[in-house]
Amino acid sequence: MNWITDYVRPKLDFLSRKDMPENLWIKDPDSGEMVFHADLEANQFVVPASGYHLAIRAKERLKFLFDDGAYETIDQPEVAIDPLKFRDERRYTDKLKENRTKTGVEDTILAGVGKIHGQPVTACVQDFKFMGGSLGMAAGEAIIASMEEAVKQKTPFIMFAASGGARMQEGILSLMQLPRTTVAVQMLREAGLPYIVVLTNPTTGGVSASYAMLGDIHIAEPGALIGFAGPRVIEQTIREKLPEGFQRAEYLKEHGMVDMVVPRTELRDTIANVLSILMKQDPIVPAVAEEVEDVETAEDKADKPAEAEEATSVPLAAEKTASDKPEKKKAKKEVDVAVNAKPATA
Repeated sequence: MNWITDYVRPKLDFLSRKDMPENLWIKDPDSGEMVFHADLEANQFVVPASGYHLAIRAKERLKFLFDDGAYETIDQPEVAIDPLKFRDERRYTDKLKENRTKTGVEDTILAGVGKIHGQPVTACVQDFKFMGGSLGMAAGEAIIASMEEAVKQKTPFIMFAASGGARMQEGILSLMQLPRTTVAVQMLREAGLPYIVVLTNPTTGGVSASYAMLGDIHIAEPGALIGFAGPRVIEQTIREKLPEGFQRAEYLKEHGMVDMVVPRTELRDTIANVLSILMKQDPIVPAVAEEVEDVETAEDKADKPAEAEEATSVPLAAEKTASDKPEKKKAKKEVDVAVNAKPATA
């Protein structure tokens, strides 16, 4: 045996590459920190250290919103696919197939009916992963169908907006969805149903010029980019440097464009409390309910002396009434005797 040519290769298992799951660690775009995927999912995809809000899928958004993650999806109406036969580098139909395979949804809109702390609610979510959340015919029809379902079931409507604007591959047919969804919002108002809009990162283009800015209450996630044109386009147009934080959620709140900026982890309870106010119901979140209970207890204590005084006065009045009865009976007897007495005969 020649040891130079004939040898047995050692079997070292630790040298072989093992398959590792993808996206096990995710990098925080703000601080550069590597965060474990399971920790992010447990915190609703908000980085625990920096508070940076990562993009979230439509299905996960509804799961975190509704009680026990349970909801019934609303069927989306069928629309014509690529009526303009649009094509640039690739055909529009090929892009649709690719995005449907990648995201697992038919289009950018996912709507469902569920409960938030027991309150029935209809919610509609735009998935930015599907062609940038662009608004096309399918998305417009889905939004209108979900609003009609809310009117039918008489439930509040919550819209999670995340979009880059109208879908250019559908041209004027896409732009027509802006007035159509606006009419659907008016339908909610005529039915007297609350319409809450949650503005997420980003909400721009035609979406911000239509249903995303027509809510009764506007809630924004921290750091969300909200506006019609992007900051780079504005700077290049006006040739001036924009203020720091321009078009971000915090900047817009300071200037009165949104009602509140709420972290994603507190969004569910905040929406529940807002709905309880708009629907004229008792507060839902336990912390608020305890405060209300404490106020009622203090009022009860303040009312106790008055009740005790009233209770004391009742026996005294009864005693006085009882003591007056014999005198009244005696006076009545004397009157009866005087009336019935016969005159003396001469």
